[in-house]
Amino acid sequence: MSITRRNLLASVGAGAIVMAAPLRSAWAQSKAEFSYKYANNLPLTHPMNIRAKEMADAIQTETAGRVEIRIFPSSQLGSDTDMLSQVRNGGVEFFTLSGLILATLVPASSITGIGFAFSDYDAVWKALDGDLGAHVRKEIAKSNLVPMEKIWDNGFRQITSSIKPIQSADDLRGFKIRVPVSPLWTSMFKAFDSAPASINFNEVYSALQTKVVDGQENPLAIIDTAKLNEVQKFCSITNHMWDGFWFLANKRAWERLPENMRAIVAKNINAAGMKERADVAAMNAGLQKGLTEKGMVFNQTKPDSFRDRLRQGGFYTEWKGKLGEEAWSMLERYSGKLS
Repeated sequence: MSITRRNLLASVGAGAIVMAAPLRSAWAQSKAEFSYKYANNLPLTHPMNIRAKEMADAIQTETAGRVEIRIFPSSQLGSDTDMLSQVRNGGVEFFTLSGLILATLVPASSITGIGFAFSDYDAVWKALDGDLGAHVRKEIAKSNLVPMEKIWDNGFRQITSSIKPIQSADDLRGFKIRVPVSPLWTSMFKAFDSAPASINFNEVYSALQTKVVDGQENPLAIIDTAKLNEVQKFCSITNHMWDGFWFLANKRAWERLPENMRAIVAKNINAAGMKERADVAAMNAGLQKGLTEKGMVFNQTKPDSFRDRLRQGGFYTEWKGKLGEEAWSMLERYSGKLS
């Protein structure tokens, strides 16, 4: 099916109301045996929540109403760090989180976001659906979380600014930029001599609006759905890192499900993740034009200057040491030589 931003948004409709409250269906008259919460930080209009709604409905149908997944989008249940704590202690049963933020708990998960490692989606999916993804999932499992097999797409990230376009690494010197609460992000922008500030996503709009920071970085789909163009003038196409969302389950809650139901839930979560990947790619193809029409000014950048600066600043050497020779070798099979 051809996915466009228009029919993605059209498909939300009444579903937006359903997500914010417990999901209703033909099974609503009898209480589900397993009623689980799924939390995320993205707006209702993002493909993640549209596909999650389809996923939840399919799971409820295929389990004859025994498994109900209620969706809480837009950081309704707290910040990323709050929700990570909740999925660990069982306050929520499912949560999607960037590997780079998860790295505060599972350091190995930051490897997916090494600056300028992946040149395109082909390299990303070969790595994450292959041995690199398997390595990260194995490390996540050591923290009593259950990662689903398919990582969902957040996209290649771009830098926005309220004060100037970013043309090369030199333009980042002294630049006040919001970054997620993640050691790798902070490390990377310090290597550019920027002034990174760690701010949870639910506070980003107000931080930009009040000039606490001058810029931020996110994929185009999030820049658009979170309306960051309202508080940012320039968008520089840097593709400085790829970021994805691990779909995580609380281990105790996961193991409470009978084996046949775990199979149904995992199958539908992974299938929804594959559809979300296609949705994000389709959205990104048209978003630059749409954001330009809303007044955002785009510019291309000089990627070699950024990678050279990271190499000179010791960024790659530092993270090779932190992540280990084995994991770094896996990464370089897809990225080419970095350090």
